[in-house]
Amino acid sequence: MRRTLFDTDHEAFRASVREFVERELRPAQDRFIQQRSIDRKVWHEAGAQGLLGLLVPEEYGGSGAEDYRFSAVLSEELAKLSVAFASSFTIHCEVVAPYLVELADEEQRRRWLPGFCAGELVAAIGMTEPSAGSDLAALRTTAVRSGTDWILDGSKTFITNGYGADLVVVAARTSPDKGAKGISLFVVEEGMEGFERGRKLDKVGQHEADTAELFFDRVRVPAENLLGEVDRGFVHMMERLPQERIGAAVTNLAHAAQILAETIEYTKERRAFGRPIGSLQYNKFRLAELVTTVDVTQAFVDHCVAAHVKGELSAVDAAKAKWWSAQVQNDVIDACVQLHGGYGYMNEYRVARAWQDARVTKIWAGSNEIMKELIGRDLGL
Repeated sequence: MRRTLFDTDHEAFRASVREFVERELRPAQDRFIQQRSIDRKVWHEAGAQGLLGLLVPEEYGGSGAEDYRFSAVLSEELAKLSVAFASSFTIHCEVVAPYLVELADEEQRRRWLPGFCAGELVAAIGMTEPSAGSDLAALRTTAVRSGTDWILDGSKTFITNGYGADLVVVAARTSPDKGAKGISLFVVEEGMEGFERGRKLDKVGQHEADTAELFFDRVRVPAENLLGEVDRGFVHMMERLPQERIGAAVTNLAHAAQILAETIEYTKERRAFGRPIGSLQYNKFRLAELVTTVDVTQAFVDHCVAAHVKGELSAVDAAKAKWWSAQVQNDVIDACVQLHGGYGYMNEYRVARAWQDARVTKIWAGSNEIMKELIGRDLGL
């Protein structure tokens, strides 16, 4: 089905992103997998091509696109090669960017955003903790006033870009007696005394993305690194989670659709019982089901993106898009592995790596179970 979400400007931008992917990412993908990170040079190239500041006003070095559809195009094209590339870059330019643009004061914007857009400052966000994943209100990292500064103590885990990040937006408890209403956000910078990174975590998939534990041992964070209002951090995060979740949905579906397209071609070429395996009735019917599922899901996700562009995307609809796209992604890619037979279990085949990469999408950005809880509450249940 022909999509109507994008216009000619978006498609021209898509061609530019594809060129970047083919020039900078595909040739070096195996090396990035081995080293568990993306070269800093690639971040610089992404910045030079204008890919990192889509949501940042021009006066701070960004593109000032003011149209989330450009971000959706970027996510789709990165995900077609690897969902790990999409997660690394979109954490920076879709998840962290709104915090720095919308919550930072003028001095902070001028201090951080030019380097952020140029790829000189790589960003991460520190929400998840060993004992607090989807339950952000239960985080234990604390920030205590010390004169005009703050002393930060605690840890974060499963942080995408965490190992190499220059800026980390960290959620910390500033008023322990206020529960969720006592959380604030701080920007922790590379080189601050007491800020340490653990090892790159050994994940099942998404090896191109650097993921790490972060530790804060009496880190003195200057007052000018407070982001937004004191004790309003939970609200700040909740206001921006819908964009993170619709971004996850865009990535999930683009990843699944690409692997499905490649699998369809594989079933036309691989033969069994004297004929292409795709022509066997069960396989033909299964592929028909998968293609229909992807197309129907695409219509809903595109509708959510269009609503977000208009400022009308609700947290509940974002939750629907997030959990459903993650489920579809995993179901589709699992079926693609089956259609590849034994070869689908070999790491040298893209479908095997995609299968590993996809599993976490039902967990991050709020687990699928939490998404259903949000939807259920909206039903008055």
